[in-house]
Amino acid sequence: MGTPHNEAANGAFAKTVLMPGDPLRAKLIAEQYLEGAVLVNNVRGIQGWTGTWQGIPVSVMASGMGMPSMGIYSYELFHFYGVENIIRIGSAGAIHPDLQLGDVVLAQAACTDSNYARQYCLPGTYAPIADFHLLETAVAAARKDGVEPPVGSVLSSDAFYEKSGTNLDWGAMGVLAVEMETAALYCNAAEAGKHALAMLTISDRLTDDTHMTAEERQTSFGKMITLALRTAQALAC
Repeated sequence: MGTPHNEAANGAFAKTVLMPGDPLRAKLIAEQYLEGAVLVNNVRGIQGWTGTWQGIPVSVMASGMGMPSMGIYSYELFHFYGVENIIRIGSAGAIHPDLQLGDVVLAQAACTDSNYARQYCLPGTYAPIADFHLLETAVAAARKDGVEPPVGSVLSSDAFYEKSGTNLDWGAMGVLAVEMETAALYCNAAEAGKHALAMLTISDRLTDDTHMTAEERQTSFGKMITLALRTAQALAC
């Protein structure tokens, strides 16, 4: 096996992969949450690990930042490594004023300013959406803990330092938060006939310019990570 971006052997990844953007977060999850975690990929420092959580095989691998990077790694996992489910676990900036730092948003759909879907040569505008079963499973897992997670559309943007100041305008259409990877992940899952869901911890609020520190982004996402693992467990049952 192996690709230009992944040195893992055939069968090295579990059917469900948790996908943070940050390789350090992938390492943290492997070391603190998984049992018997083995490093299966480290090309360009994009670490991929496989272990178990409460007896269920789970992998975690970084996606890097932005849709081109997510596009590469999720495509290869779906097409070359037999992965069935990718759960993105990342950060997002709140557009909706009711969202607070630390809230976990489930991305039902991903609006985007990217041309990523142009490659499919469709006669219109493709709408990238989450896999319903994954979304339903995650909502059910959250409700078992007495949590009603925010569910709705997010904006996947190509620009982190967005100059026009129009990201907040998406809120008028019900968009909850902005991030940089989900639309590409959902496109790749649809094209491959696989399953994807993005869980996003609110690390910034565009409405009042409050934000988590860089260290908090790496280490304080435990609620989201546990929800993703419980979702993976439910998928395996």
